[in-house]
Amino acid sequence: MDQRARPAPRLAPLPPEHTPALKDKFEATRKRMGFVPNSILIMQRKPKLVEAYAAMSAAIWDPDSEVPLGLKRLISHVSSRAAGCQYCMAHTAEGAHKLGVEDQKIEAVWEYQTNPLFSPAERAALDVAIAASNVPNAVSEEMFTELKKHWSESQIVEIVAVCAMFGFMNRWNDTMATPLEEDPIAFGEKHLAKSGWSPGKHLR
Repeated sequence: MDQRARPAPRLAPLPPEHTPALKDKFEATRKRMGFVPNSILIMQRKPKLVEAYAAMSAAIWDPDSEVPLGLKRLISHVSSRAAGCQYCMAHTAEGAHKLGVEDQKIEAVWEYQTNPLFSPAERAALDVAIAASNVPNAVSEEMFTELKKHWSESQIVEIVAVCAMFGFMNRWNDTMATPLEEDPIAFGEKHLAKSGWSPGKHLR
């Protein structure tokens, strides 16, 4: 990929060794994602913020989650697309792939309301995810009633928590124009570009 056309980052990601106190947090992230994302390498200028984010992220992606982790990645993907964050769209799609979600399903996620790959329970969750990510919030009583038909109260808490966390991450990465890493860019170009995705300002 041509590096010469890339503008300088708004705030440069710092190397992981810049903050030794965060070594364990970075290693846990590397184990889960395969790399330490530039989003938290920028964020490490405030170590307590990274620690708080890491705690929330660990709760969201808990292996004992009652909601399938692959669906949570799809929820975070549609949430990010509704918010317009290309960085998080690439990350969440690649993350869904790593969790075993079929590429065909990832590519079809914006046809979820009619595509037979998606169950009624998944459709209810994705409806709420998109509406919850709008500003102002567009979740209706009818959407929430449908959600309750398929998911328990504790599962609904998990679903809404994913949307809420990505509300933070979408705004963080869009404002910072966080540079996308090579693997998410490659996944996005292969699987998301046909639906209009591009790295945009995150190609830095």
